[in-house]
Amino acid sequence: MRSFPSHGLYAITDGPRPDLLDVVERVLAGGARLLQYRDDTNDQPRRRAEARALQQSCAAHGVPLLIDADIELAHAVGAAGVHLADHDGIAAARARLGAEAIVGVACGGSLERARAAVAAGASYVSFGVFFPSPTKPLAAPVPMDLLRQSATLGVPRVAIGGITPENGGVLVDAGADYLAAISAVFGSADPAAATRRIAHLFPSERVLP
Repeated sequence: MRSFPSHGLYAITDGPRPDLLDVVERVLAGGARLLQYRDDTNDQPRRRAEARALQQSCAAHGVPLLIDADIELAHAVGAAGVHLADHDGIAAARARLGAEAIVGVACGGSLERARAAVAAGASYVSFGVFFPSPTKPLAAPVPMDLLRQSATLGVPRVAIGGITPENGGVLVDAGADYLAAISAVFGSADPAAATRRIAHLFPSERVLP
């Protein structure tokens, strides 16, 4: 559960929403390879209950569950790891979740932040936004060439920000190992179909360097 698939769709939830578990099940059935539970509210009982249910669904599909920015919640539900806003929390995450935990770090548009994250032990790094994003409408797009420049980091690279089935292919061509999507799948009338369309942007023979 803590090993990476080689590539694919990295789905990020858009809760709170009453149909979250049902929609996640459809996204997992559609072929998501990683799932991040993202919920910035302070409703701890609901968050813990949802995270436990998501962990069960992810385990049934063989998909690692990552928790956004909450090491304790990840530990409580047995998640595969966490996604952090910077590399400062990597040591604490590994101390709490174990050496094999998946610990990702958001690096925005900075190759230097990515290098620092890898040096600190990040399992993967994410870059973005690459396209105008409804989740982060004020964020400035980062250059696509960042994916090519980061090819020697030695960890998987996640592209995020405004990604759709129509524009994600150029990011895969530029070297993205994963395409992260929120609105494109969780805002879709058919989340499973939207997931499949993004998943199919990856050549089946693609492997990590």
